[in-house]
Amino acid sequence: MKKGEDYIGVGVVYFCHDGKGNFVMAKRSENCRDEIGNWDIGGGGVEFEDTIEDTLKKEIKEEYCSDVLNFEFLGYRDVHRENNGKKTHWLALDFKVLVDPKIVAIGEPHKFSDIGWFQLDKLPPRIHSQLPKFLELYSDKLK
Repeated sequence: MKKGEDYIGVGVVYFCHDGKGNFVMAKRSENCRDEIGNWDIGGGGVEFEDTIEDTLKKEIKEEYCSDVLNFEFLGYRDVHRENNGKKTHWLALDFKVLVDPKIVAIGEPHKFSDIGWFQLDKLPPRIHSQLPKFLELYSDKLK
């Protein structure tokens, strides 16, 4: 049984920022299951017996090598998409997370080929398909 395909998956999505108007994104490598070459803000599935907060901290440490300095729950989204022709359904718990930009790095080089800091008005080309909806929902809270 596969999360998000055989049953609804639950995941955290995080918008990691430096407190000065910049946020970090990683470019998905050819080893990712989908959206290869697209820039993504970050996320991960909640595992059985893990709390949402523990998942948030664990995933950010794994992907960006950073501790969570502060976080704010933004809301949730039902994410319906297709992955290799199969319909998926995830419940995304969305967060705004303060991190230390001096220590942020690619923590999973097998999944990400690049990392960069951006501003809301200067997004990279080829962003993750779910990012426009995220920004539409939360743009006022992300500034």
